[in-house]
Amino acid sequence: MSATLTAAPPIVFELPRDLEAHEPPEARGLARDGVRLLLSRPGVPPEHALFANLPDILDPGDLLVINTSATLPASLDAVRPDGSVVELHLSTPLPAGLWVVELRQPAQPGTLPFRTDVTGECLALPGGGRAELLARYPRSARLWVAVLHLPSAVQDYLAAYGRAIRYGHVDHDWPLSAYQTVYANEPGSAEMPSAGRAFTTELITALVARGIGVTPVVLHAGVGSLETGELPTPEPFRVPATTAARVNATRANGGRVIAVGTTVVRALETVGDAGGVAHPGEGWTEVIITAERGVRVVDGLLTGWHEPAASHLLMLEAVAGRQMLDDAYQVALAGRYLWHEFGDLHLLLP
Repeated sequence: MSATLTAAPPIVFELPRDLEAHEPPEARGLARDGVRLLLSRPGVPPEHALFANLPDILDPGDLLVINTSATLPASLDAVRPDGSVVELHLSTPLPAGLWVVELRQPAQPGTLPFRTDVTGECLALPGGGRAELLARYPRSARLWVAVLHLPSAVQDYLAAYGRAIRYGHVDHDWPLSAYQTVYANEPGSAEMPSAGRAFTTELITALVARGIGVTPVVLHAGVGSLETGELPTPEPFRVPATTAARVNATRANGGRVIAVGTTVVRALETVGDAGGVAHPGEGWTEVIITAERGVRVVDGLLTGWHEPAASHLLMLEAVAGRQMLDDAYQVALAGRYLWHEFGDLHLLLP
């Protein structure tokens, strides 16, 4: 049984296919930081900007918290016992050498993950590898627990045979570098923490020079695939002591803590206590952030544009409130902002 939304998505809309970003901005003639940015603040209409304007939008004393998890080439060609070819997406490693995985038909528009029972199947992988599907992952209709039999260590094997996970809105494969942020340094995410993709080293330098802090956390993101309204699964994370201290100092001094991406919100809110104090921590987070729960540590959020049934919208409502979120999505649709990992961005500030 899937863990699905317990509340209706805060906004209802249809996403036209021509507003899906089909390729990286560089292939559209833009710099990484040349994508559009919509700025949402309480009490004023949303404002149009470019991401490159970020140093002028934020204030000295603000703190950006980034996720330095790097994207794995986590998609593998696999052959089922009946000879059909599928894509095996490695999502999250589990204890005892097990993995959470997803099966899909080769990427094409409208492709959905396998939901029929494939328990017990053994998939043939490149280079003599095998994946045994042991059982459904708890509370999911599309994820499976698997054991991998590989001729080399997982990261070495993926480097040799894997590619970045690609969904149907992207027309063809791109190199793994297209799915990495400039600050990624710890491989582990099945999908790119894409809210940070637009940063460049020059832009980070400009932010720091203006007195805007940048500090890291790590959360290894599993396969998203939340178009059906499923809730996030448990994910491994780490919030260093230095980051917790900078978050607390920023808030004590009147600055704003701005999460770069929903993964950062999840990590910080996992280690935040009821009084809004962040603590160092690492492990697995199962925190689900909704408007009812609210946020305790995060003040603002930089994020992409999410699909109508995505549970991420509940997190955005927790940060911004329903009205501000509704206004922003109406403006983004009318202004033809682009969706998905190669698209435009949205900054929600208090």
